[in-house]
Amino acid sequence: MTTSRRLADRKVARFQRNITKKGSEGSSNKKNAYPVGPIVLGFFVFVVVGSSLFQIIRTATSRGMA
Repeated sequence: MTTSRRLADRKVARFQRNITKKGSEGSSNKKNAYPVGPIVLGFFVFVVVGSSLFQIIRTATSRGMA
């Protein structure tokens, strides 16, 4: 085996170890973490549900008068 081939094999092996290590670290941390916090999620639900209820009430009252 030539020197350049051995050097290339070592670089490939090191790269493969890094990829394996990075893949195993990231997946365990992201399993338990939510992309948004519970407060933001609650606020989003409040806005969506509140606006839909407001629209339903507004539509019901405007059709009764027309």
